[in-house]
Amino acid sequence: MSPTPSSAAVERLLDANLDRAREGLRVLEDWARFALDRADLVARCKDMRQRLGLRHADRYKLARHTASDPAAGMAHPAQRQRLDPAQVIGANASRVAEALRVLEEFGRGDNPELAAEAAAIRYRLYDLEVELLQAVDLAGSGGDGRRRQLAQCHLYLISSPVSGLEAVVEAALQGGVRLLQYRAKADARGVDGALLDDQARLQQARALRDLTARHGALFIVNDRIDLALAVEADGVHLGQGDLPPALARRLLGPERLIGRSTHCLSQLQQAVADGCDYVGVGPVHATPTKPGREPVGLDYVHQAAAASPIPFFAIGGIDAGNLGAVRAAGATRVAVVRAITEAADPRRAAADLLAALQTES
Repeated sequence: MSPTPSSAAVERLLDANLDRAREGLRVLEDWARFALDRADLVARCKDMRQRLGLRHADRYKLARHTASDPAAGMAHPAQRQRLDPAQVIGANASRVAEALRVLEEFGRGDNPELAAEAAAIRYRLYDLEVELLQAVDLAGSGGDGRRRQLAQCHLYLISSPVSGLEAVVEAALQGGVRLLQYRAKADARGVDGALLDDQARLQQARALRDLTARHGALFIVNDRIDLALAVEADGVHLGQGDLPPALARRLLGPERLIGRSTHCLSQLQQAVADGCDYVGVGPVHATPTKPGREPVGLDYVHQAAAASPIPFFAIGGIDAGNLGAVRAAGATRVAVVRAITEAADPRRAAADLLAALQTES
């Protein structure tokens, strides 16, 4: 039996919006692939596109009749004004979302499975769009994008060789951490007690780089410029005994971030003169991650708050219990290790620290 005019119209409408959504997703996918080199974003775009393809029934394609479509070939002046990647990404993400909404509304009567799939993909698309736009910003503006993001970070997580490191870091990222440092010193040991070799470090750094990329977070490597370059990290953090920042800058180029540990005001001033992007200020309290290092207390935090023209992170034994005093000393940013990595619930610990920082700002 031939379809009624109303059902034929719905089939044409579903076909057009399936095409529209799949085409828009292909634009997003190709940008993630060829411009961003982000395999994780490519995979997510491809999954959405292929899931819609499986629902694109032949009867919808056979219902096409372009010659009778009054809007065929119709364009809008706004389309000619999309001159930069962010505009293209935003426009195509909106195009996909709108098409998915149409599929959801009109598919309920004709194809409930398609309607349900469109609804599920639409909600996933919202997060994907944000991550794509963040990646476009970083890729398009290089170091400026990284430095803008750094300025927005108030909680800095430094890793330690704990059991289930990737799971701990992912939980912290889910809790809102957007700045992570991979720290594995020369004498670092794995959870099995064996010394970490460079293969193990590379494997860990790659895994954490992938996690931070998926969450739109900055990734810093402690000390090792070679490792930072190998995993395409956003920068390095240097101690007072590491390579001079000027040499690190020559190796890293102008777009990556350089941080510097400082223990007194003269070291902070030198880091600024050396072109560092941020500094660590501490250790505020005694901490097992810096054995033998005398704590500098809150006086140096006061000095840094008054004198530092670049972002500084108070560090050293800081946790939820003493954060208020550190904030009262003038720190708006803190770096932590055990407060998150040894927490029973790293996600909650990260979220609570961020909430406290925002409340007290």
